Amino acid sequence: MARLILFNKPYGVLCQFTDERNPTPRPTLSDFIDLPGVYPAGRLDLDSEGLLLLTDDGRLQARIADPRFKTPKTYLVQVEGEPDEAALELLRRGVRLKDGPTLPAEVERIDPPQLWPRDPPVRFRKTVPDCWLRLTIREGRNRQVRRMTAAIGHPTLRLVRWRIGDWDLDGLVLGVWREALR
Repeated sequence: MARLILFNKPYGVLCQFTDERNPTPRPTLSDFIDLPGVYPAGRLDLDSEGLLLLTDDGRLQARIADPRFKTPKTYLVQVEGEPDEAALELLRRGVRLKDGPTLPAEVERIDPPQLWPRDPPVRFRKTVPDCWLRLTIREGRNRQVRRMTAAIGHPTLRLVRWRIGDWDLDGLVLGVWREALR
């Protein structure tokens, strides 16, 4: 039976098991997960946090990560400024990026979520407000959410992936993994 691992990836952790080519080694998945034969189903940038799925099943890995399957991925996004309804509507219709238009996203403003502290913390600026969005996409382009929020004039300050398909971070502590019930 295929294994599916849910991992709450901390900020600054590389989504691979080694970092041999870097002269200054960075934290990798091997610092947290000691399970042979599992590999990430998709990526999460070094400066992003949250849900990462790992599996030993190539078909499942493809179904989760391949954009053809349009698996929904939900992010909690802290952005600079306070996007108005018109800016959010741009995300809902899809925005044009350098590599083409995005599919429409689901997005709503939310109250600041109860999350773990980030290390290092997001820089606070008294003169620049920020707000939180819940954003769901069905693609997985490189740094897509960050590029989408920048395209509407509200750069991302903190990005936490909360859900992929039917799996979410609920109850999963930062830096900890658990096997999914299937």
